[in-house]
Amino acid sequence: MPEHEKINYVEFPAKDIEATKLFFTEAFGWSFVDYGPDYTAFSNEGLDGGFFRADLSSSAKNGSALIVFYSNDLSKTLAKVEAAGGTILQPIFSFPGGRRFHFSDPSENEFAVWSDIEE
Repeated sequence: MPEHEKINYVEFPAKDIEATKLFFTEAFGWSFVDYGPDYTAFSNEGLDGGFFRADLSSSAKNGSALIVFYSNDLSKTLAKVEAAGGTILQPIFSFPGGRRFHFSDPSENEFAVWSDIEE
């Protein structure tokens, strides 16, 4: 059940909705529900959300919020992202508290994956 005044849903632009769906399905095992040709939704992925057709993309360097995934095996997740067609924007690097990498999906939205587990 949604919690009062808590973050509940997030939406991202997608230049290519079909390619974006395929990427997240292959890299992370997501499934989608389409709401017409210009919107698709995902749920049960830590936070529910969707992708809407747009020529824009989300990037931290342009001031967008950065969505960060967690991984128990950072190298394995990076390999899955690459195999699914993601672009590595920053390879794995250390920061206080762990390590992470940044990637973009086929619609050029930036995301990151972090882990506190040493490999």
